[in-house]
Amino acid sequence: MFLSEDARVNFFRWKYESGLVYKLALSLMFAGLTGMGAQLRLYLPFTPVPITGQVFFVLLSGMVLGRRYGALSMALYAGLGALGVPWFAGGAAGLEVLLGATGGYILGFILAAYLIGHYTHSYVASRSLASQLTLMFSGVAVIYLVGAVQLALVSGLSPAKALALGVLPFVPGDILKAIAAVAVGASVLPRSAYASERDARGGSGRIRVHLSGLAAILTAVFIAMFWLKLLTLESPGAGELLWYSATYSGAVLLSAASAVHLAKQGLSQG
Repeated sequence: MFLSEDARVNFFRWKYESGLVYKLALSLMFAGLTGMGAQLRLYLPFTPVPITGQVFFVLLSGMVLGRRYGALSMALYAGLGALGVPWFAGGAAGLEVLLGATGGYILGFILAAYLIGHYTHSYVASRSLASQLTLMFSGVAVIYLVGAVQLALVSGLSPAKALALGVLPFVPGDILKAIAAVAVGASVLPRSAYASERDARGGSGRIRVHLSGLAAILTAVFIAMFWLKLLTLESPGAGELLWYSATYSGAVLLSAASAVHLAKQGLSQG
């Protein structure tokens, strides 16, 4: 159910003006949700790569909590997991997970939440559907960039091999999670200022043009990843081929449409 604009503004204003204890509690809550999401696994019949709920809550943490407390929530997730809370994927815990081959993805959570939170809470213009789609896809890209770099360094893999093993099979599921996060944002994000947003009194055109450029870069990235994935598939079944084609092509189309829409809006506003 969609909330009224007044309800959205009031909630985000309350969160903005609430004390440190409430903000820390919200950060810990999202850390816990991310840990719960890491234990959820959906196996599809046409691919051995499961879909987990982790990234969905990472994206939401930045959207709801903002850059500081969104990043803090993911830092709590990483830090408490390193200290022994068994909420990493598969119930794992310990510092060795963060320092291991897959630890970069967890560290990428912090940067992704910060990036999304910075734009969403600093600019009213960043809360439109096209802007949020661009930001969520960007968050996913940041997670995989950091994750692939650490995977390559720790495992001694070439960049191409790290991409093939640690990025390309998993991105389609996270594309769907990014779209789901955008749907949540459409229901809860206020379309008007609730605090001291930088574009509350003008200047939204500039941020839209900026996000348009980011969406255009994402379009090129998704195209390249799609073709790389097709080249790495060995005797794929019809279902597997349809899965990768639909998700990657959908991401390309959505990113390209967002780039055009944001550019038109931004240029018309000067």
